Amino acid sequence: MSQAINEKTNPGLEGAKELEIHLEWLDTFTPAALGVLSTASGIYTYLGVSTLLDNTGALSVVAAVAYATAVSVGIFVFWSFLLKLMPAMRNVKGYFGLGLAAIIGSLAIVAMSSWLNATALAGSAAVEQHLGKTITQYQKALERANFIAVRAQSLQSDIERSAKDFRNLATQEKNGNLSGRSGTGAIYAVLMQKADELDAIRQVVDNKSAVIEETFQLGNKIITKMQTLKSGDGPVKIRSLKFSEESINLSGVITTLKQVSAAPLVFRAMGDLEKIIRPTLDGSTEATRETQADVINQTEEKIQAVATTLRDAAKEIMDEEQPQDTTYTSISSADAVIIYAANFYPQWAGAIAIDLLPALLVFMLTITHVAIRDGRKGTNVEERMTLSELKVAMEAIKHVEKSLDNKNN
Repeated sequence: MSQAINEKTNPGLEGAKELEIHLEWLDTFTPAALGVLSTASGIYTYLGVSTLLDNTGALSVVAAVAYATAVSVGIFVFWSFLLKLMPAMRNVKGYFGLGLAAIIGSLAIVAMSSWLNATALAGSAAVEQHLGKTITQYQKALERANFIAVRAQSLQSDIERSAKDFRNLATQEKNGNLSGRSGTGAIYAVLMQKADELDAIRQVVDNKSAVIEETFQLGNKIITKMQTLKSGDGPVKIRSLKFSEESINLSGVITTLKQVSAAPLVFRAMGDLEKIIRPTLDGSTEATRETQADVINQTEEKIQAVATTLRDAAKEIMDEEQPQDTTYTSISSADAVIIYAANFYPQWAGAIAIDLLPALLVFMLTITHVAIRDGRKGTNVEERMTLSELKVAMEAIKHVEKSLDNKNN
């Protein structure tokens, strides 16, 4: 009766006893739950570590199983220690020490398990992310190389127009409208020679158009294959090998586009175009020869102006920012998960949570034990005794009394 009255007048003690009842019930399945979490983490760790082992033989399987088992046992023992020891601490020094141990242990678990769990959860997707990024880089390089090559083809119209101008001048010289002497003399020959040179250059540039178009289309087909491999069916490791083969082919296509550009050809050809051999003046009079000299000078200036204009245009194209050299580097699922971690927050969160979730249980259990101790403060021993403890005490008293009676007799 007195105990009941005391419990009513001490709500803290009543709450402490209620919490103890709940803890007794929770203790019945907490180890099993911790074992399930540890086992689940070990399974995903096994899947993750399997991707790191090149050998697929029995020894690799045994090694992966051994590592995963060690991880499971380590996680179970680590959190079991904390679940028992942390709530029992009664001073700040003890809490601080075990808290530091919990932080170090959690980091160790992340290092040996969580990232492998993330590899199992998102490894294939991360590798596909890497393939997708590589495709984007290759596509930009292909389009850039094609842009420069096509831009160089625009020189064709300028070359054609210049050749036409020289032919027109040659026609005027033939009709006597330049030097004043009709016919196909030395000046006419120079003009026609430069016109023919420009036509030959234009023809070479024109022939490159079909090659550029064909090469660019081939590059697009390879990119389409690479995109199919990125999101296709089957193991990502096998798809990555085929992807690597296609990337080598695409690198060759991009190199071809860079080499087929007509700009370097035009740049070199203009150096030859401006070189002329001054013809011998064949006018019958001094005035005619002076006119011929003036026409030759004008022709030479015209040729140099055309050569300079086309050479500068070609140089501008050559100075364009070239496509970046892109090389596909195959990476493992584990590396891909780390490199592209920012794209897989949910998977990383799940991988870490399955290992560190018991930390929340430790925190909750510690708070509960602190609350129980606070509720028991200022109470007598008999008030804190539970019914089971009272039964044990009564049995002990009976045993002592029986022993005394036997001794007296």
